[in-house]
Amino acid sequence: MRIFGNSWYNIDININRVFSKGRLMNKVRRVERMVAMTKLLVDSPQKLISLNYFCDFFGMAKSTVSEDLTCVRQSMEHFQLGTLETVAGVAGGVRFIPHRKGEQANEILRDVQQRLREPDRIIPGGFIYMSDILYDWHVMTRLGEIIMTRFVDRNPDYILTVETKGIPLAVMVARAFNKPLVIARRDSKVTEGSAISINYVTGSSGRIQTMTLTKRAIPQNAKVLIIDDFMKAGGTAKGLTELVHEMNGKVVGTGVLVATAEPNPKLINDYESLFTFHGIDESTNEIHIEPVFDTIDR
Repeated sequence: MRIFGNSWYNIDININRVFSKGRLMNKVRRVERMVAMTKLLVDSPQKLISLNYFCDFFGMAKSTVSEDLTCVRQSMEHFQLGTLETVAGVAGGVRFIPHRKGEQANEILRDVQQRLREPDRIIPGGFIYMSDILYDWHVMTRLGEIIMTRFVDRNPDYILTVETKGIPLAVMVARAFNKPLVIARRDSKVTEGSAISINYVTGSSGRIQTMTLTKRAIPQNAKVLIIDDFMKAGGTAKGLTELVHEMNGKVVGTGVLVATAEPNPKLINDYESLFTFHGIDESTNEIHIEPVFDTIDR
């Protein structure tokens, strides 16, 4: 998309030119400047933005920008909306970290739990219908931020999932990390060039399935976080892990929306789920699903 010139970068240039000429900045109040500053930070989670950028953007001195950022940080932390991380040095700046932890994260999980417990979600075969939740961007954004918070110390380079229902959650996790999303396919596509394919056995049904990934998707030695919507025995996650190993990458963890309580143990060990599904009481139509609550000091 081309706007105001050759790229999106030119938007900032043109805005800065307007501000530098004093046409708008003298009329902008501090509260308006802080709202714009917050918008820029929240729209680019985990992205390091230099103080010079804000100085040029708003036409203000560094001392003024620093004071504004301090107020934004205090407000975000007070209302548990995330935090601002400051990086010192010439190449430093500030980045927005969309943390969702503690009681705030637990409240989100409770709300989703209530939706997952609705009796009309029961599907023959002992499953529950989740598609409406998986494609609810409001919910997925918050769950993605919870998963990001739980895996933030793993510092992944890529977020990996397999088509199709795991994609919405993986997109939101990738956005929260500000990392590329990679999607493995069930079959190869000529348009994606050479690919690596593996056969794996599903842990739940014992069927042999295939998944493929283009060779250009993940470079060697890349750290990969696997995301999936549902885990029963862990066969899909194990297949994705083997696929990453074939590409000489390293799996740093697996995040799952819902994992069943049985079988236990799974085919993989290093995973975290947001919910544990214990089964359905057919006599009462009760769905037994419990959140994996966040610890306050996580």
